[in-house]
Amino acid sequence: MELLIDHVSKQFKDKTAVNDISLELAPGVWGLLGANGAGKTTLMRMIAGIMQPTSGQVAYDGVPIQTLGKQYRDIFGFLPQDFGFHPEFTVKDYLAYVAALKGLPERQSRRRIHELLERVSLLDVCSKKIAKLSGGMRRRVGIAQALLNDPEVLILDEPTGGLDPGERVRFRNLLSEFAHDRIVLISTHIVPDVEYIATCHAIIKGGKLLATGTTEELTRLVEGKVWSCTIPAEALPEYESKFQITNLRNENGGSVSVRYLSEQPCSAISSAATPRLEDLYLWMFPEGSPDRRYQ
Repeated sequence: MELLIDHVSKQFKDKTAVNDISLELAPGVWGLLGANGAGKTTLMRMIAGIMQPTSGQVAYDGVPIQTLGKQYRDIFGFLPQDFGFHPEFTVKDYLAYVAALKGLPERQSRRRIHELLERVSLLDVCSKKIAKLSGGMRRRVGIAQALLNDPEVLILDEPTGGLDPGERVRFRNLLSEFAHDRIVLISTHIVPDVEYIATCHAIIKGGKLLATGTTEELTRLVEGKVWSCTIPAEALPEYESKFQITNLRNENGGSVSVRYLSEQPCSAISSAATPRLEDLYLWMFPEGSPDRRYQ
């Protein structure tokens, strides 16, 4: 089982949203990381077959997805950032409607819907209208509809938006179990949601693929660039003006523990910190201006 993204590009008039990206996705969880506007959603829509590439192609097991047509849709699940639903739909009716669109037999559909409602903790609200649910619950409905046909390829665009911490943990566990022999691609800018469950990550910026690898491989890219120290609280503005701060914690006695990114330590009081995937993300996508990575 392999999903091949082969030199895929997408041009919108004078803007290149995706620029010559190639990836070979094997079974497991893949994290697609990038800031808003990096090209993640456009790439996912092309993988879903909703949008045609300007150049290149997406192939499943060696066959272009346009050639596979319905065969590909039958083994594909997709959760967009915003999924549409009629305001009068209850949770159960909406899932039955989507199951019918996906061609699931009615008996199989009822069994699968009950199973998924249980897995995403929505059984007790299955008769409520989706429009009346919280944002987190609506997201769980979206996750359930993406899983209805037990897809071999599952694409999730910002799936954890609106989920509380407990829901996010349950969702990550569900995906880890589901992805044992399937391809799961999760697009997100919430790095902790994929840091520990993803088999591999792909990082894109400005429509280009910057790096791919496991969490361990990618964090090596920022070894020697992550530092920590404890400073007086009044010194914090100076640090914030010079460095990319990744974490702050107030300490007793008016001091602050600081974790920051820099090519060199700011002083002898700094010690090297073990890099995390979030550090790499912030290194590649520095907040604000100017870019201070090389100071």
